[in-house]
Amino acid sequence: MAELSDGLMALPGGLGTFEELFEIWTWSQLGMHAKPIGLLNVAGYFDRLLGFLDHAVDQQLLKSIHREQLLLSDGLETLMSQLLRASPVSSPK
Repeated sequence: MAELSDGLMALPGGLGTFEELFEIWTWSQLGMHAKPIGLLNVAGYFDRLLGFLDHAVDQQLLKSIHREQLLLSDGLETLMSQLLRASPVSSPK
């Protein structure tokens, strides 16, 4: 699925969703792809996860450039537009 896609989007979900999100995000850090990654933040579902990720940046355990890779919107059309306009991030871990 990752090889065939032009970008990736996570919708609210459980452990499988988190595992796939973090795997594809890690692959980006490792330079295995340069595809945009988005979160469809329905009803603020990902708010606490994003807060945790911001905390990881504050603690210098996550680079802000990698945190900023996660595009975010609560609207599908807006997120799709962001994904289509996104530029590849080239900053390996």
